[in-house]
Amino acid sequence: MSQNMCREKLTGLYAITDASVIDPRKIIDDVEQALQGGARLIQYRDKSSSQNQRLEVCLAIRKLTKIFDAVFIVNDDTELALLTQADGVHLGQNDTQLVDARKQLGENSIIGISCYNRFDLAERAKKEGASYIAFGRFFPSRTKPDAEMADIPLITKAKQELDIPVVAIGGVTAENGAALIRAGADMLAIVDDIFGQKNIKSAASRCASLFENI
Repeated sequence: MSQNMCREKLTGLYAITDASVIDPRKIIDDVEQALQGGARLIQYRDKSSSQNQRLEVCLAIRKLTKIFDAVFIVNDDTELALLTQADGVHLGQNDTQLVDARKQLGENSIIGISCYNRFDLAERAKKEGASYIAFGRFFPSRTKPDAEMADIPLITKAKQELDIPVVAIGGVTAENGAALIRAGADMLAIVDDIFGQKNIKSAASRCASLFENI
């Protein structure tokens, strides 16, 4: 995937799996429902299962994302991303260094970087060749309740000054996501308001439709 094609795909609903929210026995079905509902990116985030379990799940998700022409991102595991031919990885500030991940995965892989509530981290990520940056949390979050709060104007500042796709994450729902898109967010990263709902397809559809109404 060229960088231009990559950038075109970095928009829309970004659904993130989380072991604290999803029953591991249902994860493939849940991901498929999210894709049916309109998720354009799927991130696999699970640091508790065995490597074999994680590999098996990632291979299945990779197949689904190809069927739906969606982007598949692995959280913090470049080896797993390579083994499953994922589109890329998402890295926190304490994970693999961006430059090392780029060497391992190649120039055309998608590498996203968590920047929390700090513009300086976003500037550095852009300079080092990140494919996208992620800010948040913006609202109270069940999956990461202790994460520092970010201000919505930070999204606008990044869009105006850095020219890089921006993800908004942290307590994002179908009810509050529109304000983030209006501020400039290219993607809304959501866990609980998709995978924590009884009807995942319908929940994803509600969130995905926010991008159509702005």
